[in-house]
Amino acid sequence: MALAAALAVNHHLLCFSNPRTVTWVPTKLKPQKRAYLCLTSCTSSSSSSSSSSSSSTSPEADLQTAESRVNLGLSLFSKGRVKDALAQFETALTLDPNPMEAQAALYNKAAVMLTGRGEGKKAADCLRTALREYNLKFGTILNDPDLASFRALPEFKELQEEARLGGEDIGYSFRRDLKLISEVQAPFRGVRRFFYVAFSAAAGISTFFTIPRLFRAIKGGDGAPDIWETAGNAAINIGGIIALVLLFFWDNKKEEEQLAQISRDETLSRLPLRLSTNRVVELVQLRDTARPVILAGTKETVSLAIKKAERFRTELVKRGVLLVPVIWGEGRAPQMEKKGFGIPSKAATSLPSIGEDFEKRTESIAAKSRLKAEVRFKAEVVSPAEWERWIRDQQKSEGVTPGEDVYIILRLDGRVRRSGKGMPDWQQIVKELPPMEALLSKLER
Repeated sequence: MALAAALAVNHHLLCFSNPRTVTWVPTKLKPQKRAYLCLTSCTSSSSSSSSSSSSSTSPEADLQTAESRVNLGLSLFSKGRVKDALAQFETALTLDPNPMEAQAALYNKAAVMLTGRGEGKKAADCLRTALREYNLKFGTILNDPDLASFRALPEFKELQEEARLGGEDIGYSFRRDLKLISEVQAPFRGVRRFFYVAFSAAAGISTFFTIPRLFRAIKGGDGAPDIWETAGNAAINIGGIIALVLLFFWDNKKEEEQLAQISRDETLSRLPLRLSTNRVVELVQLRDTARPVILAGTKETVSLAIKKAERFRTELVKRGVLLVPVIWGEGRAPQMEKKGFGIPSKAATSLPSIGEDFEKRTESIAAKSRLKAEVRFKAEVVSPAEWERWIRDQQKSEGVTPGEDVYIILRLDGRVRRSGKGMPDWQQIVKELPPMEALLSKLER
């Protein structure tokens, strides 16, 4: 039966006393290297009543529910039957699913399209529908390490931009999380806005009473106020309102720029690298472990910069520097490659970076030690087209002509520390960066 097949691959199921209660939990199908949302129904009935109910229910009756279709689809996909699994998820959407069932069907349908067919656009449409209509959290897409292939596609960038802009349709919780990070980085923005509004209101009220006085002063006559004094007060009030409104909109613009930068930092954290041991990791997994230095330019320029860095290798390694060369043009014919898939289960998993709804994943001390041992001064980018696209976006945001040779130094927490045109002065970097054991490095984590 479909439900039994799904239970066979699921390791953690949630059961409730209500026999019609439906829930989903993220689970990994071992035969395939992707995370899915699985639906299960549980009952608190006794074993005797359960067995009698099972015997009286036909397989055909079980398959008339969206829940069973989703579970059957997962079972089929675990056996490599991609086309049949996709058909089950599509059928589930036609069987009047509840919001949780529809969310699971759309999420799994998107995942199957990515893994079995490489249809990024159709997968993005499924995820967009789940976000808009069935309350799928964008953090699920952003932090799922097995969706690395989707995050390396242009469709993910479009979806992320929609989520960053927020609104009732899509990404409201994601934008809220970005705003929380923005408030931490600029804690007095809310206070400034309050004073902008308060002082503008005060100036507006004062102007409301000053304008009639100005008319009386212009008319003249007995008891008329002084025209120059009244005009000066009106000018001060109106000028203050204009200045405060401009400051308010300027602050809003700065906030949007900051939110865009935080969003770019999140995109950067999901880009994949291949370490010297041939292991593929996402950049987020290197947080607290290394200070990546991205070298973007022509092959000759980057090769020369790496050769110069070799002279300071010992000191740079002490400071956790990891060279990440990006050669312009290498990503124009990207290879379809699984990035992050098949990472050993004992490997360090990526940590979510934002969002109170994100399920935090922990790392053991041994796993961190192994990861540190694999970080050996230089790494190779996977999916260079996505790396190049991110660097060009970063150049545009900083007013640099896209395509120029640049370097970008990241902090231990994954944020951009410093960037510049050309290649870095390694001697200056050795002086600037503290060793990994230093107090300043601990504060940077």
